[in-house]
Amino acid sequence: MPYTIRRSVRRRKTVTVSVDSEGGVLVAAPTDFPTAELDAMVRRKAAWIEKQIRRVKAQGPAPTPREFVSGESVLYLGRHYRLKVCTHSDGPAKLRGRWLQVPAGAGESQPDQVRAALVAWFRLRAEERLPERVDAWRRKVGVPMPRVLVANQRRRWGSCDGRGTIRLNWRIVQAPMRLVDYVVVHELAHLLHRGHGHDYWQAVRRIMPDYDQRHRDLKELGGRFFW
Repeated sequence: MPYTIRRSVRRRKTVTVSVDSEGGVLVAAPTDFPTAELDAMVRRKAAWIEKQIRRVKAQGPAPTPREFVSGESVLYLGRHYRLKVCTHSDGPAKLRGRWLQVPAGAGESQPDQVRAALVAWFRLRAEERLPERVDAWRRKVGVPMPRVLVANQRRRWGSCDGRGTIRLNWRIVQAPMRLVDYVVVHELAHLLHRGHGHDYWQAVRRIMPDYDQRHRDLKELGGRFFW
């Protein structure tokens, strides 16, 4: 099984094996870690690696980078809308039928302007919709309404801190509502159980019996929501 080794002087002891978005196998290791031992490690993990490669291939090719131009498709609560860039227009982005109209000036900076306007629009939608979903689900969980903040997390859909504040990534409002609700329940369950132990997952299953399918769907779709 071919793989790439990435050595680092900052890595002291640990070795990690991962599969990238194109199905390539990467082994990160300390500079002096014997290659023969890395070979043996890859052989031991072969079944897991093959499973990850199959999963990556099943997801299809990675989404093409956004250009932020008219006609491009954008998602809101799982529905597709077309982007319409309105040159020399002022004010916030607006949803008009199946079009999301975004104001922008002319010139090389236009894509950056469009992206900024889109982020502002999605954040506003998130600030409106996400606390509503938290309030709806917290009644089923059986906890008081927590403080809810909309965040710009780069690697997480949400988090719940020790004070009970829930932070939700604005990007999740691009997903279908069933996946938005999964993220909400995932964080609300932390108000009952810290960490991700057996009791925590039992609570999630009680609240949302099909959570595991929603989790898999979010993993499959989630990459297209980051731009």
